[in-house]
Amino acid sequence: MYHALINNLTRLILALIALGFLAAPALAGSATWSTTNIQYLYGSNFELGDKARSTITVEHANNWKYGDNFFFVDITNPERDGNQTKTDAYVEFSPRFSLNKILNKDLSFGPISEVLIATGLEMGDGFHNYTYGLGLSLKVPKFAFVQLNFYVRDNPQQSGTTYQITPAWRMPFSIGSADFVFKGFADIAGSEGTTKFNIDFQPVLLLDLGKFAGAPKQFYGGVEYIYWHNKFGVDGVDEYAPQAMLEWLF
Repeated sequence: MYHALINNLTRLILALIALGFLAAPALAGSATWSTTNIQYLYGSNFELGDKARSTITVEHANNWKYGDNFFFVDITNPERDGNQTKTDAYVEFSPRFSLNKILNKDLSFGPISEVLIATGLEMGDGFHNYTYGLGLSLKVPKFAFVQLNFYVRDNPQQSGTTYQITPAWRMPFSIGSADFVFKGFADIAGSEGTTKFNIDFQPVLLLDLGKFAGAPKQFYGGVEYIYWHNKFGVDGVDEYAPQAMLEWLF
């Protein structure tokens, strides 16, 4: 367990270094906004691995002169196999480039406020995926943001390519004196090589705990729910996994 803790801390430090590079545009004044958070999650109904697991997530997003960036790393608790201890890490980096800003043209129409070239890199234990395609930023009442991305998805270890559709959203709201955030994403991906069509849907509901301690919009607690049909593209493996979640936003 001691070695697992060291591994977790090492990966967390490396993630923070990577976030430092991503945050550099903000420090240089080229980013219009940036946000970073650290999350702790725990759940006990997972498939393909330990049933119970904890996860540390470091997440960063920023908006700059020609687009926006989103980055996160998940560091999952050690899995014990005999005397061996293993810590899993999963990373996504999703930069988008605004055609509105690059072409200096107003491409908005209807609910669409911005049209972007959307790209992505996903890396996990023994695999990586590339995504590229079209992104849309939408104007939806009461939502802080809504994105809809249409990708070509390419796993070099599988034959051919497939599609991926990824909506993402964030909506703050209040009930009485309590402030909440409803956010999340879904990855809807087609079959590719030996992998099957799959849906990874992860909505999150958080309460602003910091507001009750004089630090609003900094500390949140709540629940993330994972529904994953054909997890990792494995036919017939469906995951339903609620997780307790704490988030520190800075």
